[in-house]
Amino acid sequence: MHIFPAIDLYDGKAVRLFKGDYSQMTVYSDKPWEIALDFEAQGATHIHIVDLEGAKNGDTPNLETVKKIISATGLFSEIGGGIRSMETIGKYISAGIDRVILGTAAVQDEAFLRAAVEKYGDKIAVGADIKDGYVAIKGWIEKSEYECFDFCKKMQEIGVKTLICTDISKDGAMMGTNHELYRQLSEQFDMQIVASGGVSSIEDVERLAALEIYGAIIGKAYYTKAIDLKKAIEVAK
Repeated sequence: MHIFPAIDLYDGKAVRLFKGDYSQMTVYSDKPWEIALDFEAQGATHIHIVDLEGAKNGDTPNLETVKKIISATGLFSEIGGGIRSMETIGKYISAGIDRVILGTAAVQDEAFLRAAVEKYGDKIAVGADIKDGYVAIKGWIEKSEYECFDFCKKMQEIGVKTLICTDISKDGAMMGTNHELYRQLSEQFDMQIVASGGVSSIEDVERLAALEIYGAIIGKAYYTKAIDLKKAIEVAK
């Protein structure tokens, strides 16, 4: 299992939100690339980046910061946050991003999703953010009509290779992750499943690794030092 330590960007800074609430934001660094270098020093091979401003506005306000992160490290990089056009995907791929995550657009614009998968293949992932059993959109502000497993089935049929699934109720809350959700996803689908939201202890990492899923994202637990990243990466292997 791959560990994806996470950097959430807002105004060029590394921040974290509590349960996706922009009014509950903690700033951790105004030099996010230095955090990425620490990930690498701890043994990380992958990084998960979210542009929180992009998630709201649908543009790429933190692109220069993303470029600095990529150029500073040799990490496999994926990014999400408001990616709603082929132009934006192209910008990120050209900048050196390895995989682009579609969220709201994957839910609302099937034609765009299909075109992106056809053009970029496994460089396209889909983020399924789950709220009360349904897929949430627009920075977790709205709930879509899609039930979680119905949506995942549709993504697999379209040809999506990687699915990043977040239980919003767990995100940033440091109360453990939703192991049952990831067990069901791993049993029902052939996609690369990435667990996100509430991975807050080495025990969480051990239990997810035992499910033999593709990856797990570690966010707040790294910043609060609740998880030793180096140990988590070793356990995940």
